[in-house]
Amino acid sequence: MTFKGFSKKDFKTMQIPGLEARMSGIQTDIQPKFRAVGEELTTYLSAKLGDEMFLHIARHQRRSVNPPESTWLAICHDKRGYKKHPHFQVGLFDNYLFIWLAFIYENEESKKIANRFLKEKKLLADLPDNFAISPDHTEEKTYPVHDGQLKATLERFRDVKKGEFLVGKIYLPDDSHLSPGKDFIKEAEMVLDELIPLYKASLQ
Repeated sequence: MTFKGFSKKDFKTMQIPGLEARMSGIQTDIQPKFRAVGEELTTYLSAKLGDEMFLHIARHQRRSVNPPESTWLAICHDKRGYKKHPHFQVGLFDNYLFIWLAFIYENEESKKIANRFLKEKKLLADLPDNFAISPDHTEEKTYPVHDGQLKATLERFRDVKKGEFLVGKIYLPDDSHLSPGKDFIKEAEMVLDELIPLYKASLQ
């Protein structure tokens, strides 16, 4: 499909009651957009990083009762899976879209990565003021990257078994960057450019 951007209907899909009905909406309305935008961004990242990257789309297969509160695509250097590696995400809650560099709880290098980011403060200090962080990919709560929560979030990522660290940018449903599709792709590429130094540092 030709990616035309994200619409308010996509956010409303994440409010549909019931697992089966919401998953049907996600598969019909959102995942085709994820595949279209994901293929473009995967190609972009592969060229920027000089390393083949692979697109993954969350399937929520472990869900048996409750519908997913968010859904996403992930881009990672591992074709078989992304959760244990640093990876990029584009996804939706019902009230915002996110573009993250994500380190979730399956990551096996959390202590090393957190310590590097805590030590090399300039990596995160250089991020734009309108960027955000999250301590948990399953929760909607985010913080501005420079509002004083950064150190505590990184320490939790390092010290707590289920700790996570996500950094990037969020967009409300009426944000003008979400459509048309070419505008969103351009915006996403700009965000990824800001995150690439962090991604590279996390792999060292």
